[in-house]
Amino acid sequence: MDIFIQQIINGLVLGSMYALVALGYTMVYGVLNLINFAHGDVLMVGAMVGVTILKFLETAAPGLPGIVKLCIAIVGAIPVCVLVNIIIERVAYRRLRNAPRLAPLITAIGVSILLQTFAMMIWGRSPVPFPPVMPTDSFTLLGALISPTQVMLLVLATASMIALVLLVEKTKMGRAMRATAENPRVAGLMGVDSNRVIVMTFAIGAALAAVAGVMWGANYSSAQFAMGFVPGLKAFSAAVLGGIGNIYGAMVGGILLGLIESLGAGYIGDLTGNFLGSQYQDIFAFVVLIIVLTLRPSGIMGERVADRA
Repeated sequence: MDIFIQQIINGLVLGSMYALVALGYTMVYGVLNLINFAHGDVLMVGAMVGVTILKFLETAAPGLPGIVKLCIAIVGAIPVCVLVNIIIERVAYRRLRNAPRLAPLITAIGVSILLQTFAMMIWGRSPVPFPPVMPTDSFTLLGALISPTQVMLLVLATASMIALVLLVEKTKMGRAMRATAENPRVAGLMGVDSNRVIVMTFAIGAALAAVAGVMWGANYSSAQFAMGFVPGLKAFSAAVLGGIGNIYGAMVGGILLGLIESLGAGYIGDLTGNFLGSQYQDIFAFVVLIIVLTLRPSGIMGERVADRA
């Protein structure tokens, strides 16, 4: 039972990060019918900017509490990621909105490689260690261990997802996003500025990726230029699992995928002496993606066009 609870906690932590990144995929797809495969690298940018800010704070203000330093790193990483994503939309995707679907896909792959190359030039090839700003002493919860960093990650992810739901459901911008997702031409006739909505969608997705990136680095204690590739693919799998284009589906898909990975890797590792669990962990996301695309292409929650945002 202790192993089960521990893997549930690990799965919730991992799934929360997947969900934050999956929301970026699903929001862009809902508005543009475009899969932004460079989105995982926006997470990487957030992590690298976060570690740079933390290193500066370690020197400039060593007396600050760790949680304050981490919050400053997140606040600093968000505008950088937002700017990067807005530039990506403006330069790489805007002129391809009416192009064949293969063109934006190839462009997204090219943008991903470009971001990784720039990051490698700025921060180098080697993994950059994350400063241990948070307390390392874990505490026990129902027989399982959970660290302060994981608690903060869960709180931030939950708050971010609640804020996004309120934005989409309760604000004028949210209504504009839903209208653009349902029918861009009709939304334009009703006075909705589709360009502004699309830019805001990319900006919101980037902000969520920045939060996920900094917390990913803090949770795993390192960051490097290629770190966003696999989490990005897994987050895309989570978005497909929940129902691409549905924000609730992205949240559910991310959490489910994290739980599947953690439970599968934990129990396989337990049965094989912790040898095969870590090796097989990365394949669960893609096995799930294959199964979902085969049996239910629309995902668990389906794709309800009126709810896409």
